Amino acid sequence: MVILKHFPRRAIWIALAVVALALLAFGLLRHWQGPQLAAYEVATRQLVQTVVATGRVVSVSRAQVGSQISGVVVERRVREGDLVQAGDILAVLRADDQQAAVREAEAALAQLRQGSRPQAQAVLRDAQARLLQASRETQRRRTLLKQQLIARETLEQSVEAETAARASVEQAQAVAGMLEAGAPGETVASERLAAARAALGKTFIRAQVAGTVLTRNAEPGDVVQPGKVLFEIARQGDTEVLVPLDEKNLGAIALGQPAQCIADAFPDRPFKAIVAFIAPSVDPQRGTVEMRLKVSPVPGDLRQDMTVSVNVQTGRREAALVVPNDALAAVAGGKAMAWVVRGGKVIRTQVTLGLRGLTASEVVSGLKAGDLVLADGAADLADGQRVRVDRQKVPMADTGDASRNELPVRFN
Repeated sequence: MVILKHFPRRAIWIALAVVALALLAFGLLRHWQGPQLAAYEVATRQLVQTVVATGRVVSVSRAQVGSQISGVVVERRVREGDLVQAGDILAVLRADDQQAAVREAEAALAQLRQGSRPQAQAVLRDAQARLLQASRETQRRRTLLKQQLIARETLEQSVEAETAARASVEQAQAVAGMLEAGAPGETVASERLAAARAALGKTFIRAQVAGTVLTRNAEPGDVVQPGKVLFEIARQGDTEVLVPLDEKNLGAIALGQPAQCIADAFPDRPFKAIVAFIAPSVDPQRGTVEMRLKVSPVPGDLRQDMTVSVNVQTGRREAALVVPNDALAAVAGGKAMAWVVRGGKVIRTQVTLGLRGLTASEVVSGLKAGDLVLADGAADLADGQRVRVDRQKVPMADTGDASRNELPVRFN
């Protein structure tokens, strides 16, 4: 206040007037330049389009193992998570009756081979000897009859004896033939033994395929019946990720597309997969399409039914003009409208889109690298209206590699 006293009052008013005029001029200039609005610079970037979904780990197929007979479990040899090979014993049933049947069939076959067969062969040899003797006696009596040394009745008795001996030989041959190696008698006994052994084999519940035991429903002492699932085994081989894909993304998915998967249990261990199957129909209740990803190689820490986050790469451009989606308006049929800033004025411009996603889209035509577009594509402005630009950095997704200038374009 002391200083102001040394200046004339008129000079002070002049200074205030100059400041006021300067402020007014600045305000008029800003009004003429228009409002200050956020804008993006259109640039060429490497663009990757992905479909994001959630699935679970499944094996290509699962085998259900049960018992073919009724019985009591006396031993269980595996538990969940065990690796088994085809033929491995999973559980054992009580087999007293089956073992007795096997012993009986073995004894019957041994009796045939070591008792009945030698006996039948001995009987045949004896019958053949008797027939030979009877034939000689008949021949001798015929000679005596010609010499009229015996009566005809005596020859007839010898012929009858020879006939009886021949019948005995034929009978013995039939019995011995039934008991020969490979003959019906031995075949029947062998089949009975095989059937008894097969019944005994059914008391051993075996894995029919190699794989991993997922579930077990048998414990010692349990009574099991045919048709009951005792074990479930995930077959060895290809592992898949089953994804219920939202049907709105079906147009972007194709067989053979690469994918990156991350199990929720191991977020720091991503693994690769490819699209191997797309269901031909849509689930009408959930509006989803079943998609299967083939995993190769299979990480050792994967488990059945693990939850997995999936990023399927559905498109890629090494050099694409990219515009954030908030700069686009009236998007329909691959076309959109954008406010382009040229010479300080906004121009409503139609653009053609390529790869599209939730955060950004590729511009095929209508814009060029270096163009400025307003961040608000739906801003209420007049065509040709002046605006001031507040340049904004194009938003990059967290998974983008900024060093490669790569912008992921995601679908959910």
